[in-house]
Amino acid sequence: MSDQRNLVYAHFLAHSAHLPNSEWLAHMLSSSYVGMSYLSIPACLSSSSYQKLLDRHFPAITLPELSPVTLPDMPEKEDLFNLLMSDRNSPDEEIEWIAMIIIAGYSGNNHLWQDLGLWARKELTQLLEYNFPQLAAKNDQNMKWKKFLYKQLCLQENIYICRSPSCAVCVDYMHCFGTEE
Repeated sequence: MSDQRNLVYAHFLAHSAHLPNSEWLAHMLSSSYVGMSYLSIPACLSSSSYQKLLDRHFPAITLPELSPVTLPDMPEKEDLFNLLMSDRNSPDEEIEWIAMIIIAGYSGNNHLWQDLGLWARKELTQLLEYNFPQLAAKNDQNMKWKKFLYKQLCLQENIYICRSPSCAVCVDYMHCFGTEE
């Protein structure tokens, strides 16, 4: 299956505008097209936003239709969106698209980078560092991204759900900071 993903990825690269988010989007889209990710980018963006994203990053690309996917409703979707938007690197609408894609990845059951269809955790880190630099910088202990972003939501609401006084002495340390490979 990864050979097929590599072929689809090569197709995206051949049509890439080589903008900062293009590489990550090519990884996510190619994973989505071959069924190697939870995420379907067309399902998390409006049709016009999805087309603008393709036109910006992969001009003149021709793609087959993806099977329709319905993402589950998330009560915290607006809170996650606002959290990401509060630390975005520019007012460009593309950052909103990236935020919606990241939020849609929360619906999956794997690590966020896997649910997004990225090929390694470091790609998610780079994507967040580029698009949401101040927020990403707060993850200075390398906490798993789903847990980190939810922890940020809890901190905004003054909700402290951790039982330990610090992460270093927590019995659940590996659930938050263990390897994701």
